[in-house]
Amino acid sequence: MFSIETARLRLRPYTPEVAEQVVAGVRPDNGWSPGFPREDDRDVARMFLAAPQGEPLFSPLLIELLSNDLVIGGIGFFGPPDEAGAVGLGYGVAPEVEGRGYATEALLALLHQGFADGRVRRALADTAHDNAASQRVLEKAGLHRISSDDRLHYYVLEGGGPTGSLR
Repeated sequence: MFSIETARLRLRPYTPEVAEQVVAGVRPDNGWSPGFPREDDRDVARMFLAAPQGEPLFSPLLIELLSNDLVIGGIGFFGPPDEAGAVGLGYGVAPEVEGRGYATEALLALLHQGFADGRVRRALADTAHDNAASQRVLEKAGLHRISSDDRLHYYVLEGGGPTGSLR
């Protein structure tokens, strides 16, 4: 089964069963951090269930702690790269684990894997003006702000991939 591992995390694909649990708000007896799923995770699970199953690298992934298999969030590209090699991406972790570097570690791992695939040549992301933590995650992973509007800041990473190193 496809997964991406770092020193502390495993990124593994959603399954239809997990996506249905996320959408329904049905929590397993254990295995999910108290703050997972967030409303954004429910949106991702709904999209996953509505779309045909694609390549695992370009589908939603759960962020899981290696130390105890606890699901703490989600991350993923918004589908395969377009003709120019561009992919959108999103991520989020449960509030109780924020500030520990998990989002940055997961994002770096996803970007390294995506750029190593050869089809990804440009990664795009956006974040709200007041989400300073997400802005730091994007910048630590090597993305650069390219523009802003009245709601969002827009970021890009081009070329050979992220500059940050995995832990």
